[in-house]
Amino acid sequence: MQPAPVAMAAQLHACGLAVAPHFKGDEFGWTSGELRLPTGAPVLLARYLTKEDDLRDDLNAHAAELETMDYSPNSVPLMERVIQTKQLITLRKPVDVPDEVLTEKVLEEACRFLASATNGVYQIDGRGWFAATGELLVQEY
Repeated sequence: MQPAPVAMAAQLHACGLAVAPHFKGDEFGWTSGELRLPTGAPVLLARYLTKEDDLRDDLNAHAAELETMDYSPNSVPLMERVIQTKQLITLRKPVDVPDEVLTEKVLEEACRFLASATNGVYQIDGRGWFAATGELLVQEY
């Protein structure tokens, strides 16, 4: 299931986050996008499909990392989910942002929306793996 960019923008707007969405796609749906903030560089999104893109090495690396996180009871179920992944969506925070708090809110709300819309989870480097509700499932150290 492909998350709808229009629905994501509506959800971000409902959270009080003024972003202008700009997405590109092909016959498989949207493949990349930008969430343009009022100032500064945009948040970049990319959508990959396991059937069309060469993701297996990346997914195996994520699964292997989760396997080492045996301090959490959620690590094995998450590892299994990662192995079965059908699509991977990445969000990239701009390097130099004038409003760090706003950018972080946009990133977190976009991740929550995407996880909810795809019945998935999300991972934030250095923080961990999260449920669509924002619940921390596995903390990264």
